[in-house]
Amino acid sequence: MSSATVPELPRTALAATLQRLRQRAWNTTAFIAVLCLGITVLLSAFGRGRFGTNAVYSYAIGLCCWAANEAVQLATAALYDATRRWRGLPGDATIFPSRWAHAVPAVLLCVMLGPPAGMWIADRLTGQTSPSLLLWDSVNTRITIAMSIVASLAAVAVLGTMERLAAARAEAEAARRLATESQLRLLQSQLEPHMLFNTLANLRVLIALDPPRAQAMLDRLIAYLRATLSASRAERHPLAAEFERVADYLALMAVRMGERLQVDLDLPDELRSIAVPPLLLQPLVENSIQHGLEPKVEGGRIEVRSRRDGASLVISVRDTGVGLGNAYASAGTGFGLSQVRARLATLYGERAGFTLAADASGGTLATLKLPIE
Repeated sequence: MSSATVPELPRTALAATLQRLRQRAWNTTAFIAVLCLGITVLLSAFGRGRFGTNAVYSYAIGLCCWAANEAVQLATAALYDATRRWRGLPGDATIFPSRWAHAVPAVLLCVMLGPPAGMWIADRLTGQTSPSLLLWDSVNTRITIAMSIVASLAAVAVLGTMERLAAARAEAEAARRLATESQLRLLQSQLEPHMLFNTLANLRVLIALDPPRAQAMLDRLIAYLRATLSASRAERHPLAAEFERVADYLALMAVRMGERLQVDLDLPDELRSIAVPPLLLQPLVENSIQHGLEPKVEGGRIEVRSRRDGASLVISVRDTGVGLGNAYASAGTGFGLSQVRARLATLYGERAGFTLAADASGGTLATLKLPIE
């Protein structure tokens, strides 16, 4: 099983800041657009000019304030990295100071640089001449400064809250993935001994009845375990590999059952590379032999087939054994089937399905339906 896929922070604070700004770029752009539109409507409602002109000035000032805020964050991160390098310490984004420590200098820089730069750009676009912001007795100056401060504080508060919510969601998702992978690891660690114990029990019976065949079965078991147990540590493997492991297991059982066991495996070439969980078919094939074919004197046939159904992969395991609920079927604990259901629920939720039903031939039909990922 692979390790949990928890995203790692970049080594430097500057790289972490750049990554964060890229991730929230669309949300920030949408918020700035709505905020500037609100200011435009407010100015127009109070008769402070035409709507189009107000929009040009609002968006020019808003974008300049946004750029100044981003520049503060990047400069702070770069200064933090430079300080650590000067002290001979490695870059470490995990202990970078809280971004709320940047809020005050960011707002101050927004107020100092955003309005003058935005008004200069808007003047060039509209052909008008704005009063100097150095003239504090101007009503337009006071309105511009006040709106810039309020808008900057609102932007910092809202975007900071959105960022914390996104971080909390990411942490919750990482925790969910860790829990899921831990549960899958537990389920798989339980499944492997179960399969091995069942095989050893069959071998024990054969030792007393036919020692030469028992020796052949033991040799086959060693080769089977060498191929299977190492491959089963993967989280996914191709469907072709799953069919190969089933074929190896059925060849192992054929040593004991001889001509009583007939096998038919059908895997279309176009489905061979589809990724599936390892050892998913193993319990179903074991059940077919132990509870279906073993109690039947003449034995029978196992068919394992796969097909594509839209966006789903359908795999069926059919046997011609004694069938469900037959008095001659050996009693079982249901461990294998419960493992199959638990693994499907953990991996795919409601997107996967498993059914076990009586077959028209009198045996049993187990059907898996998995989403193709």
